[in-house]
Amino acid sequence: MKKFFKWLGIVLGSLLGVILIAFLGLALKGNSMLGKKYDVQVEKIIIPTDAEAVARGEHWVMAECIGCHGHDLSGGEFFAAPFGYIDAKNLTPGNGGVGSDFTDDDWVRALRHGVSSEGDSLLIMPAQFFRYYSDEDLGDIVAYLKTLPPVDKETREPSFNPMGKALMGAGVFGESTVVAAYIIDNPLENVSYPPAGVTAEYGEYIVNVSGCRDCHGADLSGGKSADPSAINAPNLTPGGELVAWEEADFIKAIREGEAKSGHKLDPAQMPWEHYKFFSDDELKALWAYLQSLPKLATTIP
Repeated sequence: MKKFFKWLGIVLGSLLGVILIAFLGLALKGNSMLGKKYDVQVEKIIIPTDAEAVARGEHWVMAECIGCHGHDLSGGEFFAAPFGYIDAKNLTPGNGGVGSDFTDDDWVRALRHGVSSEGDSLLIMPAQFFRYYSDEDLGDIVAYLKTLPPVDKETREPSFNPMGKALMGAGVFGESTVVAAYIIDNPLENVSYPPAGVTAEYGEYIVNVSGCRDCHGADLSGGKSADPSAINAPNLTPGGELVAWEEADFIKAIREGEAKSGHKLDPAQMPWEHYKFFSDDELKALWAYLQSLPKLATTIP
C-alpha cells in the first residue's frame, strides 16, 4: 500500500509539474504577444477637410465605432475580469484622450494596422476588418475624428495578470484580442472598392469592413466569435432562417433589434445599436449581397 501511494504521489507530482510548465510557457507566449513591437509602413492617405467628407466620416464612425468607444467617443471600461482588463481609448482631444496628440499617420496606423503610435499592438481594435476600407473612406473617418469636441476622461492602459497572459497564449480569446498587428502580416491583394450604391458588391464591402464573418463564419453560414460569452450566430445565406425574410424584415431587425419571429436581438451579441446608423441604401446593399450568396446549410460551431 505504501508503494502504491508513493507511485501515486510521483505521478501526481509529475502531472502538476507538466501543468505548471505548460502554464508558464503559455504565460510567456501571451506576454510576448503583448510586448512585441511593430514597425509599420503607414500609407500616405489624403485627409480631407470639407464638410461633406467630415459628415461621411461621422456616418461611418456612428455605424462602426460607438459600440466600443461610446457615443461621445470618450471610451471607458470595455472588458474586465479577475485576470485582466481593457479600456476603450478616449479618442477626443480632451484630457486623457489621444485626439490632441495623434497625427494623421497615427490615425491611419491604428485604424488600418492596429498599431499604436509607440509600435504596440492595440487590443480589441478591429483593424483586421477596418483595413478593408478604401483610402477615401478611411480619410473621411480620420477627418471626422480630428473634429471631435474634447471630453475629459482618463482611461487605463490594458493589464493582464499571469493567468490572463496564459489564457491569451492559449488562444482562448481568439486572434482578435491582440488583434491586428499580431495577425495582419501582409497587405490585401486584389481588393475592389465598389462605388456606394444599392448593389451586392457594395454590400460585400460593408460586410468586410464591419467584420460580419467574425461571428457568422467565413461563408456567413453560421459561426461563433472567439469571445467566450458569444452564442452561435445564425446562417445569413438563403439556406438559413433569412429565407423567409423580406428586405423590410432585415432593415427592421437592424434598426430595431427585432427578428421577424419577434425574437429580440441581444446588442451584446449582435451590435445592432450602432449598425442601425447605416443608411437605408446601405442596408439594402447588405441585403442584396446576402441574397446573392449560395444557399448553404447552417454551420454549427
